[in-house]
Amino acid sequence: MSFFTTSDGLSLFYEESGTPTGTPLICLAGLTRDSRDFRYFTPHAQHYRLITLDARGRGQSEHDTDFSTYNVPREAQDVLELMDHLSLPKAAILGTSRGGMVAMMLAATAKERLTAVILNDVGPVIPADGIDRIMQYVGRRPAAKTYAQAADTLAALMAPAFGDVPAQRWHEEVETFYDASDDGLQLRYDPRIRDALLAQAETGPVPDLWPLFMTLEDLPCGVIRGANSDVLSHETYQEMQERLPKMQAVELANRGHVPFLDEPQSLSLIHSVLESL
Repeated sequence: MSFFTTSDGLSLFYEESGTPTGTPLICLAGLTRDSRDFRYFTPHAQHYRLITLDARGRGQSEHDTDFSTYNVPREAQDVLELMDHLSLPKAAILGTSRGGMVAMMLAATAKERLTAVILNDVGPVIPADGIDRIMQYVGRRPAAKTYAQAADTLAALMAPAFGDVPAQRWHEEVETFYDASDDGLQLRYDPRIRDALLAQAETGPVPDLWPLFMTLEDLPCGVIRGANSDVLSHETYQEMQERLPKMQAVELANRGHVPFLDEPQSLSLIHSVLESL
């Protein structure tokens, strides 16, 4: 188990696997997720120097007493500080959802530290219905009291978007991202992430993020979209390719938000981007 301390004093958890001399690839998880989000991808990435990070307030990383630090710019700074801790001058980033937003922020603020960026089901426009769905669960413990109940609920909710996923995978999902207790299931992240999102929403409308996306220009990059995603629309996915014609892109049938990254098409795109370096 490895930890480092950020410049504002938080202890963050990270893990390294794969080949020490391979291409450095930092994996950044979604809003409420952590490094275990990449457990299906990891077996296919052992020829890279694979680095997974639990962002502040998630997984095994320390929670901040000031929830306002749960924001994309601070989380991008944490990634740079991890790279400094590892004496890593450059790395590729694989960012899922929120992790992809952090990757774009890194391209805007420290492009010279990046070799490539791959976005997993995220872009510069997030539809209102996707935001609404996320806000329904962020910071709230599930009503289900057991893993079995939670898995059944999750399977029913996800079935329309993930038509070919076996029930066992939903059991793995809930066992990975909740802790069981006598009082039911507990979140494995700081519930005040919800407070941070609400506070950020009160500052005004979401700014135009296309300029942030365009900072990926001249970097090897790729985007993976679940065809049933409510976070990355097909229209935004198409416009991303129009604005960055060299961006590699793939759209996955029977996947919503987010693909698991062990799909053959996902792996093919990731490997193709990284092998182009």
